[in-house]
Amino acid sequence: MTKKEFIELVIERGNYNSKKEAELAVQACTEAITIGLMKRKKIQIVGFGTFSTVEVPEKSGKIPNTDKSYTKPAHTAPKFKFGKTLKDNVAVGFKNK
Repeated sequence: MTKKEFIELVIERGNYNSKKEAELAVQACTEAITIGLMKRKKIQIVGFGTFSTVEVPEKSGKIPNTDKSYTKPAHTAPKFKFGKTLKDNVAVGFKNK
């Protein structure tokens, strides 16, 4: 689904009066989640899921078929855990198709 298709779905499901209103709602939501994660906060949307961050340690490895190795630095990564309602709805949707 493209962003344009997603905006159209938001217009339909949210009863927005215009594409601009729906686009602003999507933008506000994604920005709020991003800012929360940048502040290392957990964002829980009951029934949908939980956005959080995880600390990933430094990792070293070897490139296959070469003598070269690499080191990926430690970093913070976003994480999403699906909520039960979302899991159940997706499972039912796939069973009906």
